[in-house]
Amino acid sequence: MQEFTGVWVRDPRIQKEDFWHAYMDYEICIHTNSLAFTKKCSCVRRRYSEFVWLRKKLKENAMLITHLPKLPPKNPFFSLNNAREIGARMQGLRKFLEVYCISRLMVISYMLTSSSVVHSPVLMSDSCLHLFLQSQLSVKQMEACAEGRSRYTVSEAIHSFGSGNKRFDSQSEENMEDEEDMH
Repeated sequence: MQEFTGVWVRDPRIQKEDFWHAYMDYEICIHTNSLAFTKKCSCVRRRYSEFVWLRKKLKENAMLITHLPKLPPKNPFFSLNNAREIGARMQGLRKFLEVYCISRLMVISYMLTSSSVVHSPVLMSDSCLHLFLQSQLSVKQMEACAEGRSRYTVSEAIHSFGSGNKRFDSQSEENMEDEEDMH
């Protein structure tokens, strides 16, 4: 069976910090059968600045990767009420996750044994990526956990601080099951 990973960025919500300050966060959902992930289905909420942090961390941690996809540009005039701008940002964030995070999770290495070729998945093990996608930890907490400065491991953090609910619509689940059956 071939591994698959689906990612969704959806359900934008305005979060008010106080009377004058607000920001938009998005639900990030992952559905996978990949061994790289601790949980096979997860949903977390993340804001744009956390994506910026993730990209910076991935760039620091993966020095051999020459091209890291860009995030949608930060717009100082971004309107929390403009559906077109919000949709474009969600699309850009999803594309970032798909292009970098998901497609690079699996690198197929070929090992010759006898006369056959064995496909062996080499899993990308960036703790920050997995904490970002599968836990509700803050940036500060993710950094502490990834650097071993917390009382829990990455896996424990994902199980303890991840979202317990999976919010996949029936259409998405059917598509993922069909995709799984095809392989």
